[in-house]
Amino acid sequence: MSLRLRLSLTLGAAFALIWALAAAWMLSDLRNQMMFSLDQRLVASARMVAGLLEQLPAIPSKGEGTHFSAEQLNIPGGMACQVSSLRGEILARSHNNPEQALEAQKMGFHDQMIDGAPWRTFTLARGDVRITTADRVIEREALNMSILLAASVPVGVALLGCLCLLWLGIGQGLAPLNRLREALMRRNADSLEPLQLQSFPSELKPLLETQNQLFQRIGKTIERERRLTGDAAHELRSPLTAIKTHLQVARMTEGNARDQSLARAEEGADRLHRTLEQLLLLARVEGSLSFDDGVQCSAEQVAKLAIQDSASDQRQRIRLHLPERLSGAPLQMPAVLSIAALRNLLDNALRHTPTDGAVELSLETSANRVRFVVRDHGPGIAPDDLQHLTQRFWRNGQSTGCGLGLAIVQAIVQRCACTLHFDSRPDGLRVELTMPLQPV
Repeated sequence: MSLRLRLSLTLGAAFALIWALAAAWMLSDLRNQMMFSLDQRLVASARMVAGLLEQLPAIPSKGEGTHFSAEQLNIPGGMACQVSSLRGEILARSHNNPEQALEAQKMGFHDQMIDGAPWRTFTLARGDVRITTADRVIEREALNMSILLAASVPVGVALLGCLCLLWLGIGQGLAPLNRLREALMRRNADSLEPLQLQSFPSELKPLLETQNQLFQRIGKTIERERRLTGDAAHELRSPLTAIKTHLQVARMTEGNARDQSLARAEEGADRLHRTLEQLLLLARVEGSLSFDDGVQCSAEQVAKLAIQDSASDQRQRIRLHLPERLSGAPLQMPAVLSIAALRNLLDNALRHTPTDGAVELSLETSANRVRFVVRDHGPGIAPDDLQHLTQRFWRNGQSTGCGLGLAIVQAIVQRCACTLHFDSRPDGLRVELTMPLQPV
């Protein structure tokens, strides 16, 4: 169902309901006013007949058969009039219809069944006589129905007119959306330029701005992927070229030279393997793949597993400092990501610390958060380069890594609501990584 049709049905139903209630109220009030007017006509007719009787010749006091025409008594058409004595004797009637006498014992208004038909009567006492005027209820209802029909036709026409105007108005109001749709359909599939639409309603400007922001994000994502593809191709080409060169040298030499070439080729293969693993992990972290395997680890367990997964020949250089009181609550994030983030920080610290130096890892928990502090004793890093540490494939002149470790840490931080802070000091780099703990 289209938005125009849905809005038209919803608003049209509301319009019809409101108009129906208003019309019912109006017609009900109109009916009551009409019935009151007809009753007042009975009263006015009875009083008028009473005044005329005072001017006419004397009416016999006994017996029936004295008749006056409706014109003589000025009785409106469709009405009956009867003059009776206090004892109930009919002294005069306007006509023989109805044949049955009107009930005149009770004063005021009454509904009666006369000759099998309902009548509305009014009895007025004036001296020794009672004057009763009456009209048929069926005539009242016929008059009421004609008036109601005459009043309901304009209401129905007005309602139909409002619904038509509503349909046209909704179509006109949705015209900017059609312009937006047509603008998107005319665009090239590769175009990511912001949409420029003139005279756009203020209510729809957030939608246009959000669409343009989406184009910007898509453009940045495509540019980032292109840059990643180019950098990855360059990073993978270098170890492949080195492996190929060393294998060619090994094929042409023998002895120690051949062994050295094979060893360097193996180092290139290891570097290539690490780069591919880092690229795959980065793609998984930045994607929508789930890492939740049901395994929960405390902060201490994460620290020990990260040390164990670090470079096997240098893990003994890591000094772990645990506080006396350390929360045993599990981390509120996948264990594989927490271990990977801390392991990359440790590998980076080991890479920039002299071989005779140590890397310090300390833990601190507070307010459902755990903070890992990794401290190396390397040359540090220039303050201007701190902003580049988490960029993909960025390395300073002294680094031998592939430039993806800290980029993976930053991606994990953004995905799991962590925080990452770098503090460069003259005697090394201090990195603080904060992770959330599950509430106890």
